[in-house]
Amino acid sequence: MDNKKFPKVVIIGGGFGGIEVAKKLKDKEVDVLLLDRNNYHTFQPLLYQVATGTLEADSIAFPLRKMFKGQKNFKFRIADVTAIHPENKTLSTNIGDISYDYLVLATGATTNFFGNKQTEHFAMGMKNVREALNIRSYCLQNIEQALLAKTKEERLAHLNFVVVGAGPTGVELSGAIAELRNHILGKDYPELDTREMNVYLVEGLDKVLANLSPKASEKAALYLEELKVQIRLKTQVTGYDGNVITFADGSSIASKTVIWSAGVKGQFPEGIDPTVIVKGNRIQTDEFNRVKGLDAVFAIGDVAAVITDDTPRGHPGVAPVAQQQGRALAANLLRFMNGEAPEPFKYFDKGSMATIGRNKAVVDIGKIRFQGFFAWWVWMFVHLMSLIGFRNRLVTFINWLLSYVTFNGGIRLIIRPYQRTPLDETDQTK
Repeated sequence: MDNKKFPKVVIIGGGFGGIEVAKKLKDKEVDVLLLDRNNYHTFQPLLYQVATGTLEADSIAFPLRKMFKGQKNFKFRIADVTAIHPENKTLSTNIGDISYDYLVLATGATTNFFGNKQTEHFAMGMKNVREALNIRSYCLQNIEQALLAKTKEERLAHLNFVVVGAGPTGVELSGAIAELRNHILGKDYPELDTREMNVYLVEGLDKVLANLSPKASEKAALYLEELKVQIRLKTQVTGYDGNVITFADGSSIASKTVIWSAGVKGQFPEGIDPTVIVKGNRIQTDEFNRVKGLDAVFAIGDVAAVITDDTPRGHPGVAPVAQQQGRALAANLLRFMNGEAPEPFKYFDKGSMATIGRNKAVVDIGKIRFQGFFAWWVWMFVHLMSLIGFRNRLVTFINWLLSYVTFNGGIRLIIRPYQRTPLDETDQTK
């Protein structure tokens, strides 16, 4: 039974922000209940390596119960929250109604297909472990199907891989697929001509990694070209039917595999006033991460937008923002409980980085910019140390080392073949 004498803090979402709130409330006079659809935390920055077979899924996932082992004021439940009722401080979930004194929405984001239902059905997003595993299986399945193709056109459609969106995820993913072609395809599939496998990176803006420095963007494009990734800038996708992806300029690419990393949107249960939802389906909050118009409901991470004069568009949807907001919110929750004035959240930008492939990465830290081999090592060190759990770090390091030394590492197993469900014609509206 809950300890009724302490305020109850319910956190929805076991991502970067949610776990930080729970950690910082350890040994405090509060009851913490964390709800998530999964019983594990996912290190999303390395999902693309699961998708391309470099890492197994359990290398980047960590059990939530194990993470909070020994935290006596903490409880966890697997639950799907369907609605929030701020008027009586309760939640509707698939495991029953749950009450709260303070509610933290750390529900993250999902892939944004910008209303194109057909593309949403046939293209593949990569925001969770299941989607990453689906991508891995489907990529391998299509290479296998290329061996059985009756015509060159059919074979090329199975060997054309299109990544939409040239942010860090798209750049890293397209680079990893290109390296799979350059180093693995000829070894595993000697019957195929590696020159027939094409990797396309499609971006609506005029450069890749638009949020990084011009030097990082320029270098990233150069590295991708060295890997023979075909970059198509200023190109808008108009549709994808599972066989052909079409563009606003009238061109198209026959492809069985389109991976969508062109945008994200916040996801959260019903019950939030639509008037506080801003661009990107994010919930507007004040500088204390408090949902606008609600006293006891807070939002952090990708689902939240702290709209102030200094941040008119909110903060970027990256892990450090969620982590810092989680720590700041935990401190403010204690201040609220003690009748003290809260402190406004201030984001400290530690920099941005992206890896494009073997010995190739770009790093921006303040005014410091560097690229190449050293940047690649910095990227690996930062991501390795950011993983939760010694085992995950060790397994990841060993996998990276083997891949680097042998040019042939990774897990290329089709354990669970991916099958698309048919698209109902009534759902093909854009």
